[in-house]
Amino acid sequence: MDNGDYLDVALRLVNADLPDVPALQAALHDEPWWACRATEEDLTVLRSVASDARAVLDAAVSGDADQVLAGVNALLAAHPPRPRLSGHSGAWHIHVADADAPPATEVAAASAWGLAQAVVRHGLDRWGQCAAEDCGNYYLDSSTNRAKRFCSPRCANRVHVAAFRSRNRD
Repeated sequence: MDNGDYLDVALRLVNADLPDVPALQAALHDEPWWACRATEEDLTVLRSVASDARAVLDAAVSGDADQVLAGVNALLAAHPPRPRLSGHSGAWHIHVADADAPPATEVAAASAWGLAQAVVRHGLDRWGQCAAEDCGNYYLDSSTNRAKRFCSPRCANRVHVAAFRSRNRD
């Protein structure tokens, strides 16, 4: 994984509804090693991490640098990355926790590290919350013109189709 992957983990965790372990497994779908081992204990820990990360993203969206700094540093202190070099699957890469650690340990550290690296790389003016009324997901706007308003093409299309239909009804 690289820093971009860690941010993706953080955003998937923050944007997920986590009522139960299957929902957590669905949020971690890109990391089957974590998803297949997730337990109720992992769910409890990661609900708290998601809540804390949401507070950080709320602060980022509103441009509150002091809250972002405090929130990210609190996440890093509570869930510090412990880098480990790995060569499984024939590819060298770094994990942010021991391979034998519970999924929550690595997911929490990955989320904290991903948010920290994204703030360093992109600052605060590229964070947003989906403009679709029924969504509210967070995203990082990596577009060239900084014009992103929706978390996904699905939300954008849904809003644009609804607006088109509304105009044509009139």
